[in-house]
Amino acid sequence: MNWLDAIVLGVVQGLTEFLPISSSAHVSIVGQLLGGHDPGAAFTAITQLGTETAVVLYFAKDIGRIIKHWFLSLFGKIPRNDPDARMGWLIIIGSVPIGVLGVLFQDAIDHTLRNLWITVAMLAGFGVVIWIADAMASRRVNGVPRNTKTLADLSWKDGLLYGLWQACALVPGVSRSGGTIAGGLFMGYTREAAARYSFLLAIPAVFASGLFKLKDIPGDPNANWGMIAVATLLAFAIGLAVIHWLLRYVSTHNFKPFVIYRWILAAVVAVLLLNGTLHPLAQG
Repeated sequence: MNWLDAIVLGVVQGLTEFLPISSSAHVSIVGQLLGGHDPGAAFTAITQLGTETAVVLYFAKDIGRIIKHWFLSLFGKIPRNDPDARMGWLIIIGSVPIGVLGVLFQDAIDHTLRNLWITVAMLAGFGVVIWIADAMASRRVNGVPRNTKTLADLSWKDGLLYGLWQACALVPGVSRSGGTIAGGLFMGYTREAAARYSFLLAIPAVFASGLFKLKDIPGDPNANWGMIAVATLLAFAIGLAVIHWLLRYVSTHNFKPFVIYRWILAAVVAVLLLNGTLHPLAQG
C-alpha cells in the first residue's frame, strides 16, 4: 500500500460506511483494484474508527445524555424507565449478538468470509432483503402508513432483534447500516428511526472491533501507521458529511437506489472475478 492507496481507501470508507452498500466490501474490492491486495480486516476495522468517531461527534448531545441518565438510573437518581436510561440498556443489549458472534467466529470473519464470491452473493442477496423491507415500509394500511414506530416505541425484544440484524454485517457485503435498517423496517419502524438507531447501535461494536484489531497492525510488515492515520482521518471527515446527508435523505426518499447499486456492483465484481481481474481470496 502507498499513500495514494491509503487516501483512496479512506475516502471509500467514509463514503460507504453509513450507506446500506457495505463499506467492508468496497474497501476489499477497491484495495484489490489498487494494488492486488485486500487491505485486510484490521485495516478495515481501524479506519472504521474514523467514521464511528463522526457518529459520536454528530450525536454527541444525545450520547452524553444517554450515558448520564444510564449511570444515574443505576444509583436510583432517576427512574430506570427514563427514556434515555432505557436507550442505554437497549444499546447494550443490542450490542451483545455481534459481540458474541464476532468473538466466536473471528477466524472465519478475518479469512474465510472475506472471499469475494461470498461478498457478491451478499451484495445481491441482501439487496433483495433491503428491497422487500423498503417496499413494506412504503405500504399503507387503510390509508395509514404501515411503518409508524419511532425510537420511543423501541422494546427490549426489538432491541435484541436489531442486534441480530446488525450481526449479519459480520459477513462482508451485508452492510451494518443495511442490516439494522432493514431489520427496523421489517419491525415497523420509520426510515428515520431505523437509520438513527443503526448509528447509535453501531458505536460499541465498531469501537470494540477497531480497538481489538489495533494489536494486529504491529505484526503486519506492510502496515504503515501514517497511512492508516491519514485514511482514518479522511474517513472521519467524509463520514460526518454522509451522516448529515443520509438523515435528510431518508426523511423523504426510499432505499431503492441503493438496492439497484448493490445489484450492479455484485454483477461487476462477478465479471471481474471471472476474468481474473479480482481474486476471491487476495492476501493482505
